[in-house]
Amino acid sequence: MSFSDMGGATEPGSAVSQNASVTVDVHFDFVCPWCLIGKRNLDAALSRIASLRPNVGVKVRWHSHQLLPNTPVSGLPYQAFYVARLGSPGAVAARRAQVQEAAHAAGIELAFDRIAVMPNTRAAHNLVAWATATTSGAACKPVLLIDRLFTGYFMGGEDIGNRDVLECIGLECGLDAAGLVDHLMTSRQDEHMPLPRSPRAEEVRGVPHFVFNSALSLSGAYSPGAIADAMLRSIGDQESR
Repeated sequence: MSFSDMGGATEPGSAVSQNASVTVDVHFDFVCPWCLIGKRNLDAALSRIASLRPNVGVKVRWHSHQLLPNTPVSGLPYQAFYVARLGSPGAVAARRAQVQEAAHAAGIELAFDRIAVMPNTRAAHNLVAWATATTSGAACKPVLLIDRLFTGYFMGGEDIGNRDVLECIGLECGLDAAGLVDHLMTSRQDEHMPLPRSPRAEEVRGVPHFVFNSALSLSGAYSPGAIADAMLRSIGDQESR
């Protein structure tokens, strides 16, 4: 069910059970600015839920969804890529203005002019998966690593397909140095293998794509209010089964 099927908004005073919980599955890619905007809006929605409904437990699961898996491992020239994709520098400028407006509403200043490389994001996604699964990543919350990769790319112009860059970001985020180096070296051996897909990957037509309690979904960078509303509605859907 999509959010458009859900009807009106949930009022702040609506009843929610004391043991209510919601799982949010987020499908994303690091080269999508809407995914960074969506993440910031999700962060704001989580804060809103924590304030209005402190009894609600929320779990967020992040799922890699590469938009351009066939990008060369070394990447492509970023500016030329978008001119070819959209047809002209004017079309690129218009699209970026649209994205920048949404980014500003989320408290983000995107630095498109700093980005030189359109990276293959496989290594960055694998780094997040490794940090999530390994005990050596215990000092690093994966969500902070995800945010750092996003901001490094869209605000700092860092090439997050470059393993030296990923090593610096991983160390900055508290990953174990020896384990990180070993992971990055090992991952070179299967850099052309596809990423693991989530069980709902076939339903994803664009990112960011949010699924709430495996029942309700939003596709796109929705507002914090819409995301919070979907979380509360998914609880009601779950309890009515």
